[in-house]
Amino acid sequence: MRLSKARVQKYRSIRDSGPFEVEVAKTILVGPNEAGKTALLWALQRLRPPTGVEEFVPLRDYPRSELNDLDSGAIKASDITVVQGTFTLDEDDKSAIEAIDPSFSTCTSYSRAKRLDNTTYHWLEGGPAIPRWRDLIADCRRLASYVDKKAAPEAIASSAKKSAAETLEGLADSWQPTTLVHGPVADQLTKWFTAIELEIDEANTKEIDRLERLRGQANVGTLRDAAQKVLEKRAPTLVYYNNYFRVRPRIHLEHLADRVEQKLLDDDLYDFGNLCLLKLLGFTARELSNLGKAAQPSPGNADALRKYQDQLDARSYRLNAASVKLTEQVRAAWQPDEKKDEASTLRIVADQQYLKVVVQDEQGVDVELDQRSEGFQWLVSFFVVFFAQISGEHKNAILLLDEPGLHLHGLKQREFRQTISNLAEKNQLIFTTHSPFLVGPDELDFVRVVEMKNRKEGTKVHTTVSSGDPAALLPLQEALGYDMAQSLFAQQRNLILEGLTDYWYLEATARLLEEANIASIRPDIALVPAASAGKVVYFATILHAHRLKVAALLDSDAAGEQAARQETLVHALGNKRIIRTRDVYAGSVNAPEIEDLLRETLLKIAAEEHGSSALPSDQPTRPTVDFLAASYGKDFSKYKQAKAYVRWTRDHSAEQLTATERDSFVSLIALINDALK
Repeated sequence: MRLSKARVQKYRSIRDSGPFEVEVAKTILVGPNEAGKTALLWALQRLRPPTGVEEFVPLRDYPRSELNDLDSGAIKASDITVVQGTFTLDEDDKSAIEAIDPSFSTCTSYSRAKRLDNTTYHWLEGGPAIPRWRDLIADCRRLASYVDKKAAPEAIASSAKKSAAETLEGLADSWQPTTLVHGPVADQLTKWFTAIELEIDEANTKEIDRLERLRGQANVGTLRDAAQKVLEKRAPTLVYYNNYFRVRPRIHLEHLADRVEQKLLDDDLYDFGNLCLLKLLGFTARELSNLGKAAQPSPGNADALRKYQDQLDARSYRLNAASVKLTEQVRAAWQPDEKKDEASTLRIVADQQYLKVVVQDEQGVDVELDQRSEGFQWLVSFFVVFFAQISGEHKNAILLLDEPGLHLHGLKQREFRQTISNLAEKNQLIFTTHSPFLVGPDELDFVRVVEMKNRKEGTKVHTTVSSGDPAALLPLQEALGYDMAQSLFAQQRNLILEGLTDYWYLEATARLLEEANIASIRPDIALVPAASAGKVVYFATILHAHRLKVAALLDSDAAGEQAARQETLVHALGNKRIIRTRDVYAGSVNAPEIEDLLRETLLKIAAEEHGSSALPSDQPTRPTVDFLAASYGKDFSKYKQAKAYVRWTRDHSAEQLTATERDSFVSLIALINDALK
């Protein structure tokens, strides 16, 4: 089960975040300080929190400027939904509810919400719908009429017993046509069915079928409750982690055990990392403390000596196993330099009443963790808390990371980005960041921009990369600028593209074709997006001046044709290295852009996401972008459609492109490879 959509309302700085999509693997929240990113994670955690997480407190958590509405009773905490999330069901989830009833095979998602008074409710998308009384009333009356007609009129008249029709009308006296047949209503109807069941002639299949059909409809609510209860247990826990959860390099076990037993852990942030370390080791603080005080038995008592040795071995082996596991993960994330192996070996050692975390360097010297860099301490603490939290009840949890890797150097953050991706393969991730190094050039479709234009409007989450505040987009701009700067002079062969959307279309489609072993762009060719067709000339001129091989891909619209005719570009590249979309286009659009090379697929995506009309076969000369703009309406942007296409390619293959689209891109890739051979 994976979270696919979320919404937060009336929580601290958030009036209404608006519904926003959550990616299957990782979702990146960017935005300036005070935008409400941390508040968003806090609220999301309450959707299904781990044990011990504080519940909503209206006095602190409801927007302060509206608190009078709660105090006066104008609004009730029980009426305010703070956080809600929709989870997509996987095959195991579907199998679990299909075991309750096969009709749940059509269910697609499970939603859960929590109110300000900390009550929760949930619902299931798909499956049989709970009927209303109006859906059953006619058949129930027909059944009652049949039963009453079958009984002798004089028997009914002489008996104090009510007729089936009278009993039915008595039950339904307080029901409205829109009343759901669920809970007490369904229970009363079921009892009525049982009471009249024996009055139906066994040979009358028509009325028996009617009774069974009505009984099944009345039971739908019970079945849905059972299915929702199963999914509630299977829903992932949301685990929040921030930079303050640190593992201390030296823990006094007896002091910690005393504080735990006396419930004196006032400073949760201080002790949380230490308690996670003990949980990872499989010991309580008291158990390790007692082992440190245990006296060795006399040599003559073999059983006591063996028990004592077994206890010490258990402690030693678990400490060693945890040390190996942490070392392996930290090394993979840290990727230490061969000449300066800062992450040689992590060791967790017990010394009397002290539990210590030390780092052993390549010379065999043990140094306590707090003598290493802040970034390295954070990384070790992260993995300790992570491994402790995902065990047991937190297995397959959704991780909410607040500013991960804040203390890591930029290049270490860039390496840690892969670690985050690895973690996301098993645990869905949502994390906030200000760092451009934690946003990859191929991950912009994972980004959600969080901004707050003013306190009255509150925090908003934008699914698309758009914002009224330039500071919100700063990490993305820095990430793109850094990657461009790194690739600009690093490769001998460079293909200049008009913009980022052209880069996405080409890169994503080339990846599909390469996975299908149809065609591939040479691996030594760097794709360099310019900001516009006009800037392609400047990029090409600079790279050509550095004696690098350069080609340019231009749309065949007015801007692209104008750039292609500039003497500077022609002189620098020559005609062979100026590639235009019309060179490989096989359709009827007069001035094709790169979107026209994927015409049918892009329009199908727009139809699925926005309910646009069928493919425009009657307007073959109309540009694809015009149709897309009509599908998206006033919110259309080339970026939005390119993002939808990149997302589509992750779940589809080259065979699902049309033959014309595949042929166009195969030809385009051949031209690119030939121009830069």
